[in-house]
Amino acid sequence: MASENQDPAIRILCRRLQIIKSESGLQWLIGSPFFPRHTVISTFRCIHTTSSNPQSLDFCKESDDIRTLLPKGFEVIGALIVGKDCNFDKTAGEAINAACNLRKSLSTDASFGNLELIGAVVDLNNAKDVRFFVSKDGKVDSLESVSSIVYEDNPETFVWERGCLLHCALQVKLPLYYQPSKPNDVHETYMRAADAVASKFRDPQVTCIIEALNETSGAIVLRGSELSTASSSSSSKPKDSDTKALLCSHFSSRSKDITSFSSIEESADKIQVSFLLNKSMNSVKPSAPIAEYYPATQETQLLVIGHKLEVLCYASKDLSLAYGISKLVIPALVDQLHSMRKVNIPDLLKRHPELQPYHFLPPGILHPITALYELGYGETELKQVETRRSLHLRLGLPFDRPLLRISNAIDIVGKKHSSSLVQKGSSFLKDVHLTIPSSGVSGGVASLVQGSYQYYHYLHEGLDDSGWGCAYRSLQTIISWFKLQNYTSIDVPSHREIQQALVEIGDKDPSFIGSREWIGAIELSFVLDKLIGASCKIINVRSGAELPEKCRELALHFENQGTPIMIGGGVLAYALLGVDYNDASGDCAFLILDPHYTGSDNIKKIVNSGWCGWKKAVDSKGKHFFLHDKFYNLLLPQRPNMV
Repeated sequence: MASENQDPAIRILCRRLQIIKSESGLQWLIGSPFFPRHTVISTFRCIHTTSSNPQSLDFCKESDDIRTLLPKGFEVIGALIVGKDCNFDKTAGEAINAACNLRKSLSTDASFGNLELIGAVVDLNNAKDVRFFVSKDGKVDSLESVSSIVYEDNPETFVWERGCLLHCALQVKLPLYYQPSKPNDVHETYMRAADAVASKFRDPQVTCIIEALNETSGAIVLRGSELSTASSSSSSKPKDSDTKALLCSHFSSRSKDITSFSSIEESADKIQVSFLLNKSMNSVKPSAPIAEYYPATQETQLLVIGHKLEVLCYASKDLSLAYGISKLVIPALVDQLHSMRKVNIPDLLKRHPELQPYHFLPPGILHPITALYELGYGETELKQVETRRSLHLRLGLPFDRPLLRISNAIDIVGKKHSSSLVQKGSSFLKDVHLTIPSSGVSGGVASLVQGSYQYYHYLHEGLDDSGWGCAYRSLQTIISWFKLQNYTSIDVPSHREIQQALVEIGDKDPSFIGSREWIGAIELSFVLDKLIGASCKIINVRSGAELPEKCRELALHFENQGTPIMIGGGVLAYALLGVDYNDASGDCAFLILDPHYTGSDNIKKIVNSGWCGWKKAVDSKGKHFFLHDKFYNLLLPQRPNMV
């Protein structure tokens, strides 16, 4: 951390700022009080303006969104304005003013404040380089231009060597009694009940149980009275018996290698916090529970509102556990409860939304984000789709990738893997092409499948489909790609389920179910449309000799769509995972995944024997891989344009 006498420097952790298609606008710069000053970990696009003036920001809506989205332990530390013909000093001042107003609306706890705010400017007419300014105490008249910009080479290591995640999940049920003759009173009752729950977190009789997630180390217990007097750190090395002074590093795993960061689930230290209310702690002697009865003087109805709270917070490993719970976890729970309350109030008596928090780590973003989803209508309901589109816009995510669906959520406590039952398809090999050598095309450009898939081939799951099932297996590989990219949640269909789908749409007679009849590209397109709503493009060639002429078109497919392709010719079908093409010479190779393999799922054997590998139309011995006397159909599934 720079000293006061040194010139300020901006440290950038995120790999990109959201400067897209020359769009003007404002972005919030996100940092953390646990990082060195002026460290930017991410940017959030500002998406709310007032209805009367599109140039005026709606700080109320912006703060509501960011309060839900951004975990405690991260904060807004400035703003970036992208515009044209900018006066850099003036525009930087506007950015800092906006950040200051947003922080006021968010009511950031002063103990975690970062008073020096960053103002950044991009002038699209002059250059796309970012100019940074820093203000002292958030005042525009003390702007200082910053020329030293540091881009971190290993941002994940930077974040997770310093910090850990605090996780807390809590079920809350609020019983609301109201008179049917005064239905509006239920809103006030609801407000009071939610406030009462929020105050319970600060009750001296609250007990916190703290333990490391997915680790074997023992738990510790903190009382509410210890939380209220906690300091942020310990001046000396705490003793294990002094639980109040223990730091978050007490639960750090010594065996994790953060330098080879793979995912938050595997690499980040995670601490579980659970709350209990100990009502008997101050009792003088044991006594029987007392039931109190308050008779209603008028007709009364009961409405029970349930909330599932679940928060993630980022904390320095040098922060005391008690202080982290008091200043991060409890405020996060209260904020989430109030956010749910705000959504619930308008339709409280009609139907209260089934709200549930989910945590995500989208590509390109180094820290988790949290979204509240309404589960009552399902993920494809229009309002749910619009919620995700709004999040994609704010985070700068593409609009043709399902990155924030429930199936994308971070598995913090290992729920997805806690079942003793093996999920269907979980034992299949994935991404077998990643270990194969180069194609041998001199000067070629390889265009490959984007994302993961599973390798389906003959004899899988005990079904002997040798001689007739290659197109079925290629279709299963394609559908596994859609499933692993979260475009669908259906299981990969069996041969019988594929046949059933073709019968249901009227393409086949009922006798087709259970048969060993072949299917081709047209049938595969019908099944993809029926089961997952994916459209397809079909390319026809009269002879295998014409396939190299389609390499440029196939390369564009892999670059723009990225889905596996099915090639069918004669009695054979394959999955195509990529092409390597030299545009100047016309030399090319095809990355084939062959479903005719009948051996065990040994990736070394599969690759070495050529069941997955590069195939040239004519090999060095003059042998043709694609037959010249057979026509071929190529099925090119299209990536759905959806979030």
